[in-house]
Amino acid sequence: MKKHAITLTVNGEEHDLVVPSNRTLLDALRDDLGYTDTKYGCGTGECGACTVLVDGTTSLNGCLTLAATMDGRSITTAAGLARDGNLHPVQESFIRHDAVQCGFCTPGMVLKTISLLAENPTPSEAEIRHGLEGNICRCTGYSKIVEAVQDAGSRMQGTGE
Repeated sequence: MKKHAITLTVNGEEHDLVVPSNRTLLDALRDDLGYTDTKYGCGTGECGACTVLVDGTTSLNGCLTLAATMDGRSITTAAGLARDGNLHPVQESFIRHDAVQCGFCTPGMVLKTISLLAENPTPSEAEIRHGLEGNICRCTGYSKIVEAVQDAGSRMQGTGE
């Protein structure tokens, strides 16, 4: 199988890898680079546990993305959001609103929320629910997640996040 030399910047740190053509970004992040905050859920793009941000604001499923197509790109996982010991406003809002239970979906939900708020800083409840489609939470019932997203949007306005 053909292999590709790629460079990924993950959470601000540059990594050079050689990956087979069929290696997913999720596998490269978890197995090759040790970023286990990006979760393997379904492997088919249905659950959103493997959501990452590409180039700051675009969310995608790591299980459906070939690592070789990400050469030269900047990837952010949930572990890369905190700055100088401070959580990202979305992370703070998820905690404040008890939108975290088992925590398995949380990294993907937080990253998808950042992407959603980058496109629409003041989404309605319907827009939030639509924007988070593809990210499944089996514990919270989503009400607290919606509240957290609304709070994060309010808190982020004017912060440049």
